[in-house]
Amino acid sequence: MPIKYLFQAGNYISQVEDTLYGSFVEHLGRAVYTGIYEPGHPQADENGFRLDVASLIQELQVSTVRYPGGNFVSGYNWQDGIGPKEQRPVRLDYAWLSKETNEFGIGEFYKWSQKFGVTPMVAVNMGTGTPQEAGYFVEYANIKGGTYFSDLRKQHGFEEPFNFKYWCVGNEMDGPWQTCHLEAHEYARKALETAKIMHWVDPSIQLIACGSATTTLPTYPEWDRVVLETVYDEVSCLSCHHYFENHTGKIEDFLGSYVLMDNFIHTITSTADFVKAKLRSKKDMMISFDEYNIWSINGEPWMDYFNRDPNNRFTKAPPLLEQHYTFLDALVLGGLMCTLVNHCDRVKMASLAQLVNVIAPIFTQPGGAVIKQTIFYPFKWLSVYGRGKALRYFANVPCIETIHGQTKTLQSAAVYNDERKEIAFFVLNLDQKQDQEISFVLDGFGKVELFEHHELSGCPLDAMNTFETPDAVTPKVVPVTAAEKESLTVKVPALSFNLYRLKVEGEL
Repeated sequence: MPIKYLFQAGNYISQVEDTLYGSFVEHLGRAVYTGIYEPGHPQADENGFRLDVASLIQELQVSTVRYPGGNFVSGYNWQDGIGPKEQRPVRLDYAWLSKETNEFGIGEFYKWSQKFGVTPMVAVNMGTGTPQEAGYFVEYANIKGGTYFSDLRKQHGFEEPFNFKYWCVGNEMDGPWQTCHLEAHEYARKALETAKIMHWVDPSIQLIACGSATTTLPTYPEWDRVVLETVYDEVSCLSCHHYFENHTGKIEDFLGSYVLMDNFIHTITSTADFVKAKLRSKKDMMISFDEYNIWSINGEPWMDYFNRDPNNRFTKAPPLLEQHYTFLDALVLGGLMCTLVNHCDRVKMASLAQLVNVIAPIFTQPGGAVIKQTIFYPFKWLSVYGRGKALRYFANVPCIETIHGQTKTLQSAAVYNDERKEIAFFVLNLDQKQDQEISFVLDGFGKVELFEHHELSGCPLDAMNTFETPDAVTPKVVPVTAAEKESLTVKVPALSFNLYRLKVEGEL
């Protein structure tokens, strides 16, 4: 018997915000230099922006890009990256033991974002930085003119303000690895004063406070409670960060990573709701899951970067965190992204970390080619087809035992797009041997036709896309049979991630 997925017209979770499909560019490794920016490259424009890379970013339909960090921002002075390039200082980056030339700064990022259609999400320095410096940053970016920093922006060639809307009040300040790490009460106080100044400069901006950087820190989730009790009225979102890897070496545990993300989101929303009740607030705190990805933190030699030969430290754009993604990684990411959609009532923003070269879906050669990593495809499917209203569904899915406990063997999400009059259904089959037959039961939708099936399957789990074999892992379009159209019943292959598109006739 097929597993029935029951959908009822009008039973939505929430609107899926476009900002759920954001990403992240940090001054780290080759994310900026020889990533999005490489003057002299055959595909670079007059600004040094790589057009071949930008084309893939546009194919992903990335909504927001978080910049300039990341750990980098906690030791970064934004004023180092403005004005004539030849006058900008070369600095040591404490976070990644690299040399920062500052030839790419906030003005270049603004130009890049405008040209390629992404919305900036800017972070301020809460490590070595001060509340006043953050206020000056907002003044430079968002005030029309008539003040020192707004007029300075004009002198730098930007007559109109940047009007940045989204601002992160620091990065991972709960992490002991952070430059000038703070305890929860210290960060909360500093963040409050910083947020006040930033809002005084521009009341329209939306601020994101630092939440827990991972579930493994002993301060989680107490950090989140302490911070929110102080900054609740000044911020729109609390950040969550988490990277996922195969700690146990068991495939089923890794594929079940979506359960860990689901539990993380439940914990943070519960903590936020406790604070809401304690403060007698009427506002629900939303979540910005602005760093997530697959990252084999303990399995890559680049983690020795702190122990590099002293003569090899503080070089410009060293190749750091350049993970090569597998078919298995792509399946896991598909499950994680379904989880974000299923929590879109509270998770309003998210950033796949990162975008180019650094644990990223896009990978470049300096002076050379660019390829799509395996994780490019699940992100693209969700970003392109996962916009609209997320649908609730009911399904009795079998479970297996993993490190996360009882884990459903199918992880899925569904989104109704009113403009296209279609439902996009995304599903990961965790079962390593069995195809699983599912049937769509749609109540109140009128006539529904299954018309398209995209499938990522059939590859060795360790298969990767390389410059020699850039299409080793690519999805395929599977023809929809007449029987599937008639019955709305399909077989989901074992170890696969899938997109099914269903046309809906009539008004909902």
